[in-house]
Amino acid sequence: MKSDKHVMLVFLDGVGVGSKNPKINPCFNANMYSIKKYFDGNIPSKKSNHFRNEECSYTSINATLGVSGLPQSGTGQSALLTGVNTAKVIGKHFGPYLYSSLKSIVEERNIFKQLQNAGYQSCYANAFPKQYFDYIATHNRDAAISYAWRSTGAALNDADTLRNHHGLSADITNDRWDSLGYSDITPITVEQAVKRFIKIAERCNFVLFEFFYTDHAGHSQSMHQAVSVLEKIDSFIGNIVEKMDRNKMMLVITSDHGNIEDLSTKSHTRNPVPFFAIGKNHHLFTKKVKKITDVTPAILEFIKS
Repeated sequence: MKSDKHVMLVFLDGVGVGSKNPKINPCFNANMYSIKKYFDGNIPSKKSNHFRNEECSYTSINATLGVSGLPQSGTGQSALLTGVNTAKVIGKHFGPYLYSSLKSIVEERNIFKQLQNAGYQSCYANAFPKQYFDYIATHNRDAAISYAWRSTGAALNDADTLRNHHGLSADITNDRWDSLGYSDITPITVEQAVKRFIKIAERCNFVLFEFFYTDHAGHSQSMHQAVSVLEKIDSFIGNIVEKMDRNKMMLVITSDHGNIEDLSTKSHTRNPVPFFAIGKNHHLFTKKVKKITDVTPAILEFIKS
């Protein structure tokens, strides 16, 4: 491996920074033990948009990118992955899939490709069932992250990868695979999932895990569902922090647009999104990252430095 630095990006789809109103913001109803533990009891809100201690730091970052309308996953994720303001390129926010004219930008500029061209190792941890492969083959539609990964020439993780403990289920604990026809893929604990994730991170300079259930919960407008999803990802994050080597590993957590933080609406929001950095010299990240297009440049600079 070209560098002994490892960045773990936990990407949370549809998580914005909202108000301290537990009636609409599940972040203030959920038991966010890990976030509170490592951030001195702080939960991000519009009135608490930056904090830092010795172990980690947090800031709110812009996801609207100077473009009117509600941010969407296609442009948000491609902007985050490339450092290019893709919403401004096409003159609007677009999603959930990747806008056709943005494919060449994502192919050339995505973080996986940039690291590959520079001789570094990267991984996309998510594993997908056959139904997903059938869908992208039939509809010729792909989400920005999976398209970016495939543009490197690498294949997406599948059920066999998951069985061999080399990938992670999008729901972290394999709960949904039985209903998809994979009765041999049994549920695991969050702790077991984190052990796998850390092993993947140890062999790569950069690994990305995508958690889209936060966006689904936001669209559902169900407080119960949103709280359950947030508590699960909070447990996942807490276990990563406990097990990671903070001298060599950096944990970065961010999103593409707001949604779950405001259950009064079924749509996305124009709220800023959270940006967490945990690891040695974490404050260097939060000093440089002001908007979602700053994320990839900051990660690349860290790995190459």
